[in-house]
Amino acid sequence: MNSKAAAARASGPPVLGRFPAALRILGYTLVAALGLLYLMPFVIQLVTGFKTDPDAAAHPLGLVPVTPTTAAYQRLFGLGQAGDGVPFLRWLGNSAVVAVVVTAGRVLFDSMAGYALARLRFRGRALLFGFVVAVLAVPNVALLIPRFLVLNTFGLFDTYTGMILPLMVDAAGIFIMKQFFESIPREVEEAARVDGAGVFRTFWSVVLPMARPALITLTILSFQGSWNEFTHFLVATQSSQYETLTTGLARLVSGGLGGGTQYPLKLAAALLATLPVAALFFCFQRYFVHGANAGAVKE
Repeated sequence: MNSKAAAARASGPPVLGRFPAALRILGYTLVAALGLLYLMPFVIQLVTGFKTDPDAAAHPLGLVPVTPTTAAYQRLFGLGQAGDGVPFLRWLGNSAVVAVVVTAGRVLFDSMAGYALARLRFRGRALLFGFVVAVLAVPNVALLIPRFLVLNTFGLFDTYTGMILPLMVDAAGIFIMKQFFESIPREVEEAARVDGAGVFRTFWSVVLPMARPALITLTILSFQGSWNEFTHFLVATQSSQYETLTTGLARLVSGGLGGGTQYPLKLAAALLATLPVAALFFCFQRYFVHGANAGAVKE
């Protein structure tokens, strides 16, 4: 009797058994629809880059160019008419230099600071970490005027040093690395010290290689943040030779490089500016997800 009742409960009514599959199909359909809705602006951006100015103005949401052309990309790379080009390559070069140097600096200094806060015992350590957390709560816009005054006082305004130096360390990176280092067993470091390794040698040769997921996460966040940085470059530079992709695109959108809507030119430039960050994220996204979650679990 009991076996029959258990079999009846396991099988269940036929109608109820079909509900999970129907819900899964509904869920997949909803996710696919949201994905297409999310990708639509990027598709429009890609297509508009191959339109003419009149076509883009008349059919801004059209997915097929009436007369396909590469004129926008020719202007961006200086292949158009003389005097009609956009200094896109200079913007790209400045952004690449700043992003690479800032990313390298953040990975090095944030990891060192995070290890010191996680493992070294010194007076005021908790207070110092409290200051780091407090910095995360300060809006970036509140620091623009003090940042400009500091750069101008030390003669760093409108220089590459002034663009790079204030971005070399960030509180979020220190927090991420500290949390990850605290998840590493102390026995590993104790074994290294028994073998005669000092503090820096233990950090560099033993602990840092184990923090690869967190380092990749920090690299992605640092590169993305410095590549997309706008407000700092706005107050740190004035000359056009120091323009990055963000400040250059802002001047382009505001009409500083020609009249008219120029939708194909603007969207083509925005698409090219997006590709490096997107490629970096998609190449290392599995490490990014693992590194973002690893610090939440402690041994």
